[in-house]
Amino acid sequence: MSDAATLLCVDDEQNILSALRRLFRQDGYRILTAASGEEGLRLLEREVVDLVISDMRMPEMDGARFLERVSSRWPDTLRILLTGHADIAATIAAINRGQIFRYIAKPWDDQDVRLIVRHALERQQLERDKRHLEALTGRQNEQLRELNASLEARVEARTAELSLAHDALAAANEQLKTGFLTSIKVFSNLTELAEGARAGHSRRVADLSRRVAVKLGLDRAAAQDVMLAGLLHDIGKIGLPDALLAKPASLMSAEEQALYKRHPQKGEAALMALDSLRAAARLLRSHHERHDGQGYPDGLGGADIPLGARILACANDYDGLQIGSVSARRLSPAEALDFLQKERGRRYDPQVVDALVALDGTEHAGRALKDWALAPEALKPGMVLSRDLISREGALLLAADFQLNDSLIRQIRDYAGSEEERIMIHVRIVG
Repeated sequence: MSDAATLLCVDDEQNILSALRRLFRQDGYRILTAASGEEGLRLLEREVVDLVISDMRMPEMDGARFLERVSSRWPDTLRILLTGHADIAATIAAINRGQIFRYIAKPWDDQDVRLIVRHALERQQLERDKRHLEALTGRQNEQLRELNASLEARVEARTAELSLAHDALAAANEQLKTGFLTSIKVFSNLTELAEGARAGHSRRVADLSRRVAVKLGLDRAAAQDVMLAGLLHDIGKIGLPDALLAKPASLMSAEEQALYKRHPQKGEAALMALDSLRAAARLLRSHHERHDGQGYPDGLGGADIPLGARILACANDYDGLQIGSVSARRLSPAEALDFLQKERGRRYDPQVVDALVALDGTEHAGRALKDWALAPEALKPGMVLSRDLISREGALLLAADFQLNDSLIRQIRDYAGSEEERIMIHVRIVG
């Protein structure tokens, strides 16, 4: 734990309190003592205490009654009973009424007592970490519910375009798996619900980053960290004004850029409390650093930038150049690759750019044989979208890799019929 834990020792014998103080001094704990239950309760009123050690036999208020009152008023404070008497009934009463963590018999073994206290505090910290994660998840879910409510309030005023987008989002939410990866995807989706054409950006960045990491020979765990950082790299943007998020970085004012450039640190801070995401959080912090040292937030350069962050920087800008988040004009995939190659050695790590270019070339050669641009009336069930389906206003209607069925095809055709311009749907044929 980063802060020293506070222990309260309660016993009517001063020699016992002195012995406990000496015992725990070497562990760096903050030790408080009280000679009675009443004095202990008064201390608890003033101090934040992590763990209480109480003697069983004390005048006026015994240990069972004292620990029962501690349990009632300060349930998060751990409770340990200290007894020198073979009074089984009293000990059982203390366990039941005070809900103690452990009891220790006098005379005790110093190392056993230190170990019991250390284990108790470690368990307490795990419980606190669990509550922190649950609270964080609850806040993010509440934000998701609020955003969904905002979308629903506009459904009646919008065209079938938003209805299709909302149905796709609901279908995607139904498919989310429980557990750790579900939370990651929810956090990632939160950063994109209001971003129009940029919807799906984090997923594409995560997928491309993972494939580049594998191409460069990173092991499975490192590639997983890069993928998670890709999913969450924009989580620090939660709370930024929509008007700011809608602007390409090149068009932001100095004040807006100062606000925008805080998002890597904010994203790292949101994730650092989670042990399993600390490596990804460090990559997230550095994904706007540049190879020449002119990036932010830390001005790192070259090999000082973690390799995963260098990969993430290339993948993020490759997709961002195509959706208009980097510059005012959206670039084609070929133009985006050309930009990365021109900035090779300045903005980007040369080996990462080379790996991304090589990866893109081999995948495009394979896709050329199976990627078809079809009119809506030519679509058939079983076909799979090979590209995101984006509306003219920039809303994500359906994500790439979504398999079409009769219902979706009807909705796509209805949407196409409401558009003034003819649209083409990019698909690949399975089988």
